Amino acid sequence: MSRKKITNKNILFLRRFLTIIIGAILMALSVNLVYEPMGLVTGGVSGLAIVIKKITEPIIEGGLPIWLFTVLCNVPLFFFTVKLKGKKFIISVFFGTITYILALMIIPIVDYRFEDALLASIIGGTIGGAGIGMVFSAFSSTGGTDLLATLVHDYKKHVSVPQILIVIDGVIIFIGALVFGLGNALYAIIAVFITAKVSDGILEGLKFAKMAYIISDEHTSIADAIMRSLDRGVTGISATGMYSNKDRKMLFCVVSKKEIVKIIEISKKIDPNCFVIVSDVREALGEGFIEYRQ
Repeated sequence: MSRKKITNKNILFLRRFLTIIIGAILMALSVNLVYEPMGLVTGGVSGLAIVIKKITEPIIEGGLPIWLFTVLCNVPLFFFTVKLKGKKFIISVFFGTITYILALMIIPIVDYRFEDALLASIIGGTIGGAGIGMVFSAFSSTGGTDLLATLVHDYKKHVSVPQILIVIDGVIIFIGALVFGLGNALYAIIAVFITAKVSDGILEGLKFAKMAYIISDEHTSIADAIMRSLDRGVTGISATGMYSNKDRKMLFCVVSKKEIVKIIEISKKIDPNCFVIVSDVREALGEGFIEYRQ
């Protein structure tokens, strides 16, 4: 393996963990600065922790800390997950969970006294959704109900993990409605919706790429220029022009959204008469794009 590949691998590794750290901090910010002060139970372990904190206030001064309840929930979940899934499965989740718990501990709970609950749910959902999207984009998780849904799925194979998560989070939101009232529960559902949209937007945005088909008699020169200047692979596909009945090579290349402009510039500079087709790619897995992880 060349030194350049080793360096790139280290950079990607570092970038992944920085993404997890920033994402976990954003998630903790949404909980400690918006959801907990406003009493918005948005599901998940953090939502249940907000309920437990409120219930235990008469017993414990200030209630049971959210970070402590998160630890108490995740310890048995980690134990059963390791037992059923093995250590390899849990390693990618462990770092995200620890970072999230530390962020919950360090970030103080501040009540900004949002007079508009709708505005609070929008802000919380946006910040939390960005955090979840970043953590998931790094192929990690913050544990909690994600792990619980995975464990339940082992016994209920006919039910998908997202479906199990919906049921679990729905039950937690219902409990939150009993403690904080129906109005807060409805605002919490709005926050959940925004969280899902923002996190999906981040994940889909990272997965999107561009695909280019280039038809030209100068296909060799164009392919060499693309591989040399962009360090991208190019595939030559045998094609036949039905009008001219002439055999030629059609170039196929998948690049990032930023690189597609360069592809067109290279192609048109070498062959102004070339025919270029550009389309969206919903997801690209492999070298130079998203690494597939089981």
